[in-house]
This record gives sequence, structure tokens and C-alpha cells, in this order.
Amino acid sequence: MGGLGTLLFLLGGLGALAHVCEITEVDSTLVERLGQRLLPWMDRLSPEQLNPSIYVGLRLSSLQAGAKEAHYLHSLKLSYQQSLLRPASSKDGNDSEAKPSMGQLALYLLALRANCEFVGGRKGDRLVSQLKRFLEDEKGAIGHDHQGQPRTSYYQYSLGILALCVHQKRVHDSVVGKLLYAVEHEQHLLQDHVSVDTMAMAGMAFSCLELSNLNPNQRNRINLALKRVQEKILKAQTPEGYFGNVYSTPLALQLLMGSLRPTVELDTACLKAKAALQASLQHKTFQNPLMISQLLPVLNRKSYVDLISPDCQAPRALLEPATETLPQTQVPEFIDVVLKVSGISPSYRHSVSVPAGSSLEDVLRNAQEHGRFRFSTQASLSGPFLTSVLGKKAGEREFWQLLQAPDTPLQQGIADYRPKDGETIELRLVGW
Repeated sequence: MGGLGTLLFLLGGLGALAHVCEITEVDSTLVERLGQRLLPWMDRLSPEQLNPSIYVGLRLSSLQAGAKEAHYLHSLKLSYQQSLLRPASSKDGNDSEAKPSMGQLALYLLALRANCEFVGGRKGDRLVSQLKRFLEDEKGAIGHDHQGQPRTSYYQYSLGILALCVHQKRVHDSVVGKLLYAVEHEQHLLQDHVSVDTMAMAGMAFSCLELSNLNPNQRNRINLALKRVQEKILKAQTPEGYFGNVYSTPLALQLLMGSLRPTVELDTACLKAKAALQASLQHKTFQNPLMISQLLPVLNRKSYVDLISPDCQAPRALLEPATETLPQTQVPEFIDVVLKVSGISPSYRHSVSVPAGSSLEDVLRNAQEHGRFRFSTQASLSGPFLTSVLGKKAGEREFWQLLQAPDTPLQQGIADYRPKDGETIELRLVGW
């Protein structure tokens, strides 16, 4: 049996077994509502708003968006091919359109694979070469002694390896070796509260490499690293049942439900996580399109690793736009939120009055319109993130952390988090 045939046989065998980490029963109405939240985003086709993760999430889900999907993929192809394949400096001197990051390019390659396409031809080869260059640059930033850090993150580094792997594109052993070393010496990987996301993505990259056997010289280290990743994710489970937090749990389950290393601890942890995730669906916790796109595959017992051999003929229910009854017009209730800025001098503290249900971004805008507060943001696939506050721009290895005073990190971004009356929100400039 050839290499690809062996791989498909292994995948088929895995699919025949129901894994305890798979969510086998879920309210179809709740899943449909999640999909409906993605539909408006599929009409946003400007380059800065296109999000390959939305397409990947839908293709791996039990839902489909009909003609919108084909149109969205076409828009992705035009945007990514034009931005990556044009010369570094255009003749008209207009360099306003930034090229996609390593993570964005990796997600685009996953989107192609979700449509059962392999990258190929001259344009495809250039895309693959670009992603490999990204990884080589990051490998150089980490350094021979492993004392450095990627310019982006180990999350994007892992995503890049995974994207190339599902396209059966091999990366050099030394590139894989940097990620293996980071997992083996976890202080290089676990730097903040989002480490479960990073571990899960690294684990999926290793799972793909293990199944495809693209780096046979690293096979033993990959096997041990996968075991270590699984152990670390299980240790990160909260009393409520989440792995890290509610938003990192879908990626963790994507990894764990494909585990070839079942244990009693894994079974117990996954049962608890599934119950917590089901409860979060009832409470409409997931609003952000990126988070929804990572959750939908889990609710269909799929993961990014399934893109090695995607099933593009599987039946999927057609999504219809949501029809919501508009509430009767009433005078909005207002809440008071205290906005605090720390980590710079002088500090800032001010009370802001906004309509109930406003996002943190609304609070910041209100403070800017009615006082001396100033802020700026940058678009990302998970929504806008703060780049500067009161004129202070986060420097290299710095970021503006969002906290519910005194020291509780927010699990959502400024566009998704909705403060409560009397709450104090702190924006703190921190290093990493």
C-alpha cells in the first residue's frame, strides 16, 4: 500500500471509532444560530475583513452557506493571490495594502484544503514558498540556542506547519525541531493565559506530521511531544470544565478528540469539558466569528487535522438568515463604567456612562468623544485589538492588557466584551 493509501486507511480507521472527546449530541437549533452569526461576515469582502477561518469553520461544520461559500472562497483567492504575488514595491508607490501575516496565509491554505484543493502550479508554489520563508524567518528569530522568540508567536508557527502538512508539503526537520524544543522546554511556550490555544495548535501540527510521516527522523520526538501536549492541556482544565477558558476549549477538543492516547484522565476531562461547552452554547457565549469558526468543527466531530483528507461530499444543512423580532422602542437604560489606564505616566481614571449592553469598544469611543482619552486599534482576524492608549503605543514585546479590576484578565476583546454597571475596566501596558 502506498504512502497516501496508508494514510487514508489510518484516517478511515480513526473515523470508525467514536472518541469520548467527540460531542455526539448537540441541539441543532443552537448550532444553526452559531452559523447564522457568520453569515453577515460572509458579505464583508474587503481585503481587511476577509477571514479564511470563517470558510474553514463552515466547511468542517454540519452547515453550508450555499452560493455564498463559493463567492467567499473566490474573494479569498483574489485577495491573497494579489497581495502575495504582486512585487514588493508597486510602481505607483502605493504600499498601503499590507501583505497577509504568516497566520493569515496558513489559514488561507487551510481554506483551500477545506474545498478539497491542493496548492499547485506556479502561483500555488509561490504561496507555499512564501509560507516556508515565514517559518525560516521565525526559526532564525528563535535562534540556534533557542533563547529567542518568534516575531509572531508559536501559535502562528504551529499553524504554518499544520497548513503545509495538510497539503503534503514537507518542512525541514530543523523547523519542526524548533517547535518540538519549545514543547519539550515549556517555558519557551507558556508565556501567558492563551497557552492552551498554542498547545492545541502545536498538537494538531504534530498530529498531522505523525499521520503523514513527512518528517520520519523526528517521529519519536513528535510522538513524545504529542503526549506532553495532551498532558499539559488536561492539567489546564478549570473547575468549570474548560481547558484554559471557554474560548480555548474548542481548539483543545479539536486536538483531544483525535487522540490515539486514551486514558481514564482524558475520558473524565472530556466529559466535563463537553458539559461545560454545551452550557456555554445555551448562554450564547460565542459571538466572535473567529471563535465560532473554531467551535463549529467540534460540534460536527471534525478538526483541522481532518483537512488531510476532507470529505467535501458530506451533506450539510443550508443556512438561512436569522429572522429576529425587533424589540419595542424604549428608552435605553444607562450604566456607569470606570475606565482606568495603568503602566504609563500619568495614569488615567474616569467614569463613563453608556447604554446597557454596550461593548468595551463603545465605552472607549464614548470616553474619547467626551474627554481627553485617546486610543487606536488594529484589525485582526479575531477583531480589533488595542495598539495605543493615551498616545502610548505598545512597543516590541509589549501589549495593552484588558483587565476587570483588580487583576482578572478579560477573555474577550474590546468589540465583544460587554461591561456591567459599576465595573472597573483597566487597560494595563505590560511586557512579555
